[in-house]
Amino acid sequence: MFSGLLSIRPSCASCGLDLAEHDSGDGPAVGATFILGFLIVGLAFWFEFRFNPPLWLHIIIWPIVTIPLAILIMRPMKAAMVYQQYHHRRTEMGG
Repeated sequence: MFSGLLSIRPSCASCGLDLAEHDSGDGPAVGATFILGFLIVGLAFWFEFRFNPPLWLHIIIWPIVTIPLAILIMRPMKAAMVYQQYHHRRTEMGG
């Protein structure tokens, strides 16, 4: 389904489904932002109240945690969005 990290192929390699008409827009990014925001802020509060670290440690830790998690969660979110589009708009996607 993917040709790169987040790029959708023009067509499915196994069944030939036309994926060029997909339009996930900002949906996966918004979903990932809500999920990661809830998770990271909760972890940051827990870390702050449990260990009371200096501010510079927060500045180092949370980007290192957030960026890989955002990359990991975006791919399944985008695949789910393409699936939902195919499920609800099958004729427009060539199915």
